[in-house]
Amino acid sequence: MTNNDVLRSLRYLLDVGDAELVEICLLADHPVTLEQMSACLRKEDEAGYQSCSDALLAHVLEGLVFCKRGKDDSRERLPVATRLSNNIVLKKLRVAFELKDEDMQAILQTADLPMTKAELGALFRKPGHKNYRECGDQILRNFLRGLTLRERGKDD
Repeated sequence: MTNNDVLRSLRYLLDVGDAELVEICLLADHPVTLEQMSACLRKEDEAGYQSCSDALLAHVLEGLVFCKRGKDDSRERLPVATRLSNNIVLKKLRVAFELKDEDMQAILQTADLPMTKAELGALFRKPGHKNYRECGDQILRNFLRGLTLRERGKDD
């Protein structure tokens, strides 16, 4: 998935506007203008489209963690990832929404992509580990869809 696709999915998942995404990004101490955010949220064929950088998406995800869980000023902040992969996006979402293995399995099951605990665990291993598995676009897309059903279904 492109960073722009992930960003649009997050906006829909959280049911927020462009301005709220800017505020989430500011929580991670990354200034971004409303115009920049809006340009990243446009479709590729729309006028004013701008590609979303790894840095911008990483800061939005970091801000989402702070938004959902709060900042812990007693701990030193880790550096924000400069190169994103689907695995890192999945990890950040897991942390932000405080998801356990069972929650993630249920979300993927809802999105018609059941995974075993071992298959899921392989996505969270470090690259280079013998059981590491790269998170494909289909897994991330279905996970975002299932998480959206879970989160937006709460209010209905």
